[in-house]
Amino acid sequence: MTIVDGPGIAIGIGVRYRDVVSDRWPAIVAPQHDELLSSWLRRLAYANGVAPRAFARVLGLDPGMRAASVDLRLPADVARLLHAHTGLSLRKLSAMPMTSSPLKPLLLPLRSDGRRGSSTWLQFCPRCLADDAQPYFRRRWRFATQVSCLIHGCGLRDRCPSCANRIAAFDQDELVPQHFCDICGFDLRRASNVAVRAPARRLDRCINDICRLEAITGSLTTSSLVQRLLDMPASAGVYPTLNLVGLSTAARIRCMERLAEQPVNWLTTEDDAVVAHRRRLILAAGGHAPLIAHIVTTLERRAQRHLPTSRPPPAAELPAVLGAYLRIREAAPASPRRNRGPVGDK
Repeated sequence: MTIVDGPGIAIGIGVRYRDVVSDRWPAIVAPQHDELLSSWLRRLAYANGVAPRAFARVLGLDPGMRAASVDLRLPADVARLLHAHTGLSLRKLSAMPMTSSPLKPLLLPLRSDGRRGSSTWLQFCPRCLADDAQPYFRRRWRFATQVSCLIHGCGLRDRCPSCANRIAAFDQDELVPQHFCDICGFDLRRASNVAVRAPARRLDRCINDICRLEAITGSLTTSSLVQRLLDMPASAGVYPTLNLVGLSTAARIRCMERLAEQPVNWLTTEDDAVVAHRRRLILAAGGHAPLIAHIVTTLERRAQRHLPTSRPPPAAELPAVLGAYLRIREAAPASPRRNRGPVGDK
């Protein structure tokens, strides 16, 4: 129906907008491998032309740092809303938060007291962001034990190098990609590399492999690994009264470099002889070995599929495989780069 109201002015009554558009949001972006839920939500907001603070309100979340708490727990009503408007399955959405991770005590806290020596909630590798077709933040960057990039070898950053502020998550009223600092607008991809000594990078890789393996095999429930990692500042003899998750990335790099110069008894001593032997093998292999990555990936896929097993594998099976792998490595012709200590770089 059309009503004429004055010369040249016609008022038409049409169909409702919500009746002619799909329930799906105009732009849908797929989560990337190992992407934080909060990172995906920011990319989703940007793709649909909505500023982060406004998008947090669309989801029914408080804007600012508290919106990043979805990384730890995704409310059921928010999950249903995201499923309805993006088509992403509820199963995949429920797997994105880090709620059930046995390594949860090692996550950087969602708070900041503003001091340069204290922790912030998220780290990043500038080179990873620069390599990404669509820059995103990784789940592994939330862990206090991760101080260097496993791909590029450089140290991680936890602050904007231009204004020294933390990554502000959803605390932004303007429409800008998330790899720009929310405070000063600096492009985080342009940040310079942070140097980390080779032995510390090697120890970092070993700790990452040990954590992944024991989280999948269930060893963390009976071992003291998490507490030992939290006590790394005391073991290193620096910041002895502080907890690992309370330190800035720069301070944690210093801890890792100091520990790389010392015997690794603080990490390998364990009541369970099989677990202790497995850690020694990983440390001797230098961490990040292809066999270790293959074993962990296989176990992760098996856990995700919830496949029934007829019986648990023998407790010594995995150490035996790793031991055989290490013996093969040692039997190979020696090269100048192989003549290193137990925590030197490969």
